[in-house]
Amino acid sequence: MLLAEPQNIKEEEILDNVASRLRVFGDRKRTNLLREAEQRTILLLVKKIPAYISSDFLTFLGGVGSAIVFLAFLTASYIGSIWLLLGIAGLAINWLGDSLDGRLAFYRNKSRKWYGFALDIIMDWLSTVSIGMGYYIYATEPYKWLGFLFVTLYGWAILISQLRYKITDRYTIDSGAVGPTELRVIIALILIAEVFYSRIIQYPAIVISLMLFILNLKDTSNLLKAGDKRDTEEKGLIH
Repeated sequence: MLLAEPQNIKEEEILDNVASRLRVFGDRKRTNLLREAEQRTILLLVKKIPAYISSDFLTFLGGVGSAIVFLAFLTASYIGSIWLLLGIAGLAINWLGDSLDGRLAFYRNKSRKWYGFALDIIMDWLSTVSIGMGYYIYATEPYKWLGFLFVTLYGWAILISQLRYKITDRYTIDSGAVGPTELRVIIALILIAEVFYSRIIQYPAIVISLMLFILNLKDTSNLLKAGDKRDTEEKGLIH
């Protein structure tokens, strides 16, 4: 894409922001509800991150955030639900690391497409397991199994995103208006509700699991249709 020559300083800043946005977010399509605010925030932050902070460090930071969420559940199960508020800080740190690691690499023109892709998927899975295990420890019987259900359903969503990338050559981490950021916000709200209304966490956990199940069914159906379409196109090329 060619950008016109700037006529003044303000126009130059606008063109610079457009070029930066294309470079930072051009590798994936986002459809999530908070994408505009999220992308503006990410673009602002990647410009301010010191040079000595690397993408790998941010990936590590995202993992630390997940560990904090696990620690919040663990501490709350022994001391009191007020400690679940620590999980909100963990979710924020996880968002910071997980959302900025790859975007920083693209902004600095130092991206490693397949290395970053593999590392991102592995860390997403480990983060999901951490949250699921934390819930399992905190929850009471017979609702502990919802932790395993969450891990299974989110793992299903991760698998769909990889298969979609393979079949369509288009990588997206969202299911319609819901993406990882929206899911973090929902979990944070659930933690706050649990602090004020103790031992109700299983009810929103059931709702979020049901929501993930429905979204996964829809995405699976669309994925199979995309696979069938690609099969037809490839057969047409052969003949």
